[in-house]
Parts: sequence; structure tokens; C-alpha cells
Amino acid sequence: MDNLSKRIVTGNDEHGRSRAVIKDRTSRRGLTAEIWRTGAEAVSALNGEVSQPSLTLEPPPDGSVFRLFQIGPQQNELHLSEAEREHMYAKHFQSMKASHCRPDTSRHPGMHRTATLDYIVVLTGRVTLLLDDEDINLEPFDVVVQRGTNHAWVNRGSVPALLMSVMIDDAEMCVGVKK
Repeated sequence: MDNLSKRIVTGNDEHGRSRAVIKDRTSRRGLTAEIWRTGAEAVSALNGEVSQPSLTLEPPPDGSVFRLFQIGPQQNELHLSEAEREHMYAKHFQSMKASHCRPDTSRHPGMHRTATLDYIVVLTGRVTLLLDDEDINLEPFDVVVQRGTNHAWVNRGSVPALLMSVMIDDAEMCVGVKK
């Protein structure tokens, strides 16, 4: 994600005419570029206010978040001990205020579960979706509808993978996941 994408947000003016109300570049936080967020921190399309990228993994209550994220090759972690990998992932989730999203990391330290309905599309590269009892290999244009289950993303290749995600708050679906 070195080359950030152009972001165009459309809206209607006071006369009901369509126009681009925001024209900018996506901003990045680490390997994530947040595109849009709705809910408690909703952005007004008419006045063109743009919120800064969120520091949270999950969307606000009754909200959504649209983002791009990158999964680096797993080979970049091979030099770490099991304890160092766990510490790295714990720190990563803590930085996104998502420590509570890690109910069972016994399979992989990146395993997590959010109280959301997620639509994920692999854009470039290849990744493996780890579930509690299954691995699913994914390539560009493969789609995952993630419904509040424990999972992790692993890139077993040699180049970064770019994914697009829309996360929608859905606490009722995810019994036992607390924000």
C-alpha cells in the first residue's frame, strides 16, 4: 500500500445535484488504510468533514468501517520465538483497542473474533484464512463473509497481500463477543 489510492466521496448539494464532496488520498495507519466509517463518529458528506483514521479495529455501535489492509509474508516472523510472536500480536491488537477480541489464540496468535459482519475481498496476493478447525486458501477476487467467528489471516507467500474489508457492527449475531 505504498501508493495510496485516490478517495472520492459523493453527495448531493442543497439543490439535489450530485457532486464529489471529498477528493483526497486515503491515509494510512501502519498497514491499514481506513476509507470510511459510520456510526457514532459519522462523517457529514455535505460539509466534507473527514475524520482521522480510527485507532480501533471494530466499528462504533450500530456503525460500519470500510478499509484496506495488508498481510505481510509469514516468513517475516520466522525468526521470532513463539513468545515473541504472541507478544507482537497482543501488542498489535492492544494498539487497536481489540485485546478483548482474542478469545482463543491457541491455534495462531493472530486469531480474533469481532462482534461484526464482515465482507472481505482479496485484491492482490494470496492468503490463508485460518478458522478453528480449517484452513482456506484464498487468491485475488475470492470473497469471505465473516460472521463473528474466530479467525486469523496468514500469508504463506513471499509478497504482501492486499485485502478490502467492510465491517458492520452486529453484536446480536456474535453472542459472547463483548466490546
